[in-house]
Amino acid sequence: LQMRNEAVRVVPLVLGWDDWARTRRLADVIHDVIEGRDDVLLVASSDMNHYEPASASTDKDAAALECIVALDGEGLLEVTRTRHISMCGRVPVACALEVARRAGLGRAEVVGYSHSGLINGNHDRVVGYAAALIGT
Repeated sequence: LQMRNEAVRVVPLVLGWDDWARTRRLADVIHDVIEGRDDVLLVASSDMNHYEPASASTDKDAAALECIVALDGEGLLEVTRTRHISMCGRVPVACALEVARRAGLGRAEVVGYSHSGLINGNHDRVVGYAAALIGT
């Protein structure tokens, strides 16, 4: 982002918990700070599921992406826990979804999905990747 616009200021957050209560509280604070501003871009980054066969990973990724499309951060944390989805950035994504939901942004749209096996030919241990636009 700074390569495209050197005036961009970045405030990175690294989250080390896995519970909805703290995630929701952080989302509330972020929402309150940025409410009414049109110069803020909230970005959450994560791989999807890691190192399982492609068939299992794509199924798990689809379950997580359903929550993302619905702006359901709490559901995302629940489905990653119960389905053992190794989505490393699940908490930042869940937080961003809650900020968007509180802002009334509607739904998200998955604009791309793939996994490493489609590139390297190894479908036994893949990593999933997705891109979603929130507030479509």
